Amino acid sequence: MITNVSQKMALPPSAAIRRTVLCLFLAFSVTNAGPHHGIIQRRHGKGHHHGYIIPPGTPGEVTPGNPTVVPPGGEIPGVVPPGEVPHEIPGVVPPGEVPHEIPGVVPPGEVPHEIPGGTVVPPGTPAEVPPGTPAEVPPGTPAEIPPGTPPAENDLETDFKGSWAIDNPNVGVAAMQFQLMPNNKAVWFDTTSLGPSARELGPPGNCPLSPEMNFKPDCWAHAIAYDVETGESRTVYMDGEPWCSSGHLWPNGDLVATGGTRGGYKSVRMLSVSDLNANFVEKKNVLADNRWYSSNQVLEDGSAVVVGGRNSFSYEIVPPNKLEFPAKKFNLKFLQETTVPKKPGPGMYIENNLYPFLFLVPDGNVFLFANDRAIIFHPSTGTVVREFPKLPGGARNYPPSGMAALLPLTLTSKDIHAEVVICGGNTQESYQAVDSKHTKTRVFVPALRDCNRLVLTDHSSKWEKEQDMPSGRCMGDLLHLPTGDLLMINGAQKGVAGWENAIDPNFTPVLYTPNKPMGQRFKEMVPTNIARMYHSVSALIPDGKILVAGSNPHAKYLLKAEYPTELRVEKFSPHYLDPALAKHRPEILPEMADKVTTDKVLKYGQEFKVGVKFNSGQVNPQNVKVTMVYPPFTTHGFSMNQRLVVLPVKAVTDESITTVAPPSGKIAPPGYYMLFVNFRGVPSKGYWVHVD
Repeated sequence: MITNVSQKMALPPSAAIRRTVLCLFLAFSVTNAGPHHGIIQRRHGKGHHHGYIIPPGTPGEVTPGNPTVVPPGGEIPGVVPPGEVPHEIPGVVPPGEVPHEIPGVVPPGEVPHEIPGGTVVPPGTPAEVPPGTPAEVPPGTPAEIPPGTPPAENDLETDFKGSWAIDNPNVGVAAMQFQLMPNNKAVWFDTTSLGPSARELGPPGNCPLSPEMNFKPDCWAHAIAYDVETGESRTVYMDGEPWCSSGHLWPNGDLVATGGTRGGYKSVRMLSVSDLNANFVEKKNVLADNRWYSSNQVLEDGSAVVVGGRNSFSYEIVPPNKLEFPAKKFNLKFLQETTVPKKPGPGMYIENNLYPFLFLVPDGNVFLFANDRAIIFHPSTGTVVREFPKLPGGARNYPPSGMAALLPLTLTSKDIHAEVVICGGNTQESYQAVDSKHTKTRVFVPALRDCNRLVLTDHSSKWEKEQDMPSGRCMGDLLHLPTGDLLMINGAQKGVAGWENAIDPNFTPVLYTPNKPMGQRFKEMVPTNIARMYHSVSALIPDGKILVAGSNPHAKYLLKAEYPTELRVEKFSPHYLDPALAKHRPEILPEMADKVTTDKVLKYGQEFKVGVKFNSGQVNPQNVKVTMVYPPFTTHGFSMNQRLVVLPVKAVTDESITTVAPPSGKIAPPGYYMLFVNFRGVPSKGYWVHVD
């Protein structure tokens, strides 16, 4: 019997069957014919009321006075060539894919939920909400896109491959360790025990007795503070030996350097950010273990783990804002397991796991990679919570010295995706093959070209092969750019780290866009003509350029050699600084009497305002991306503490952006960050903000 039909309208069984078959046939026909008859497939994505797929051939929106940039080959951003698959719009479920869950809606095929009273809601029926009931929106949820908002357009394309400029022709001190501070001073320092630098310590006649040189007078500078805006610098005094040390920033912006060698094995030294004439203050014998070639990672409370070092199979925690504290060592068997044993004889080290790669995971634990293996451990207990399969191909840490980075953390969805990429390095035998202590017939083994990725937030993840780099690279830096892209820069194509252990400098920076299709992720930029190999550094600075300094493959300063001690400082301008894109560059407005000001002090999980000027006129919110970059401590090819966070955009007007600070220190440890506003891949200058 047919229910829900009155007796007067009841149909005989045969008629009912015929009617049902006819309805199913019509529904099937319309569903399959829709796209071929001009029917746009509509989808409702999370946070979007009117998502849609643009059919092939539909042009993207071009605003008046803002012409679309046509890249080589004639492809116009926003236009899908006839015959190609339409591109995906954020919030839109592509044809054939399963739509993500919409709150209050039971997906087809699932069991319908029951409403109190026994009423069953059929699958796909929206939950009933009383009129006037506000929607519950979790903190950090991006704003819903108003109906009629055009989709996000592609990033503006450019043929510009960057440019190089000498920022200082002779700064006098080689850059072994480097930290950009939030007062726009880049501090770098070298060893203090291996002889003079090329610059006298100021003021003239200042020759303190050096504990690293048997208390003989040392009139030479071994550290400087370099103004990244003007190229001017001053000398900074340090009395310990920070050779091959590590470091980070305290939450208040002060620089902390840990370890070194000789008298600095267990030292902690600090340089104040607020005193522009400060020298390092050092406390010796503070750390629990010797820290030579160790790595640091800032934790969610502003303290930092200091991990590893030569013959130091342990880690410890350095608290913030203290130079003296009770030392506690956590033994870590993993570090001993990943060390290639020393051979008999003085200095016959191999190791292959020094300067291990460290990254803070969104759950507060620490990812640790050493040599060719990785774990995640709990920093408060030392408990290993996860072990990963071995990464094949070679050794990735010092001295083969590959590159590593935590890919951008995007906060526009509930689940935060954390993924690392590791590139380059050299074979397990490459150090013994070239180092003069191990061999008389030196062989410079070609550096590795491979890259591999690992998702840290997926408990079933394994290493995934990434596209190969255009050229092999060891001792290079892998830096975040404000756009979410990364840059590979510096290093060598043959050999390993160590004095005179590498040749064939890699002069060519490479732009890495991890979200592009495989085969399109690397793009070579314009090369420099200055070798930057062992003991070279580079870093993103607030104007969006890359500051590049150092390279000293010798025990002492040698200014006349095939690869001399390099005292020139360069700046590299990436692709987005193409002069033709200048009109699209946003401007963050810190202070204007009649405009919205940009907040400098941010609180976890709270909304804040960014005063901004868009030179392109009215802006589609979907073309705007706000990023925060933590300034890393860089040495020996590893940028410690580096991370980039993509913030959720709540609202955009012609003079302000409303966004949300990261939810906790697990995502963004407390301290100073460079804030950038990006419009279609063109970033503003950075603006220093503090979050806690």
